[in-house]
Amino acid sequence: MKIAPQTYYAARSRPPSARSVRDAELSKEIMRIHSHPRMRVYGIRKIHAQLVREGIAVGKGRVERLCRSLGIRGTVRGKYPRTTKPAPETGRPLDLVQREFTATAPNQLCEYS
Repeated sequence: MKIAPQTYYAARSRPPSARSVRDAELSKEIMRIHSHPRMRVYGIRKIHAQLVREGIAVGKGRVERLCRSLGIRGTVRGKYPRTTKPAPETGRPLDLVQREFTATAPNQLCEYS
């Protein structure tokens, strides 16, 4: 994408927007909360609640966006969902009886060999 040189230099010399300044401040606060040893397991909901408890007015969506950009995720406790599809690299159980299922026609019972 081409842009005019004047546009490039104007954008470079422009001061940071109010949103980016506020995001930088909130990112520091979020990292302060997340780096606390007892709060390291906090996810977006608890970090947002902690910020509101401390008197910092911020929306949940903004906290979610900043946490995502900082790579912060809450700790998942409990069991993970188990899938019913086995991974392709896992071996299938061997047929120890050496059975062969052959049908003479469609919708017919198989004959054992």
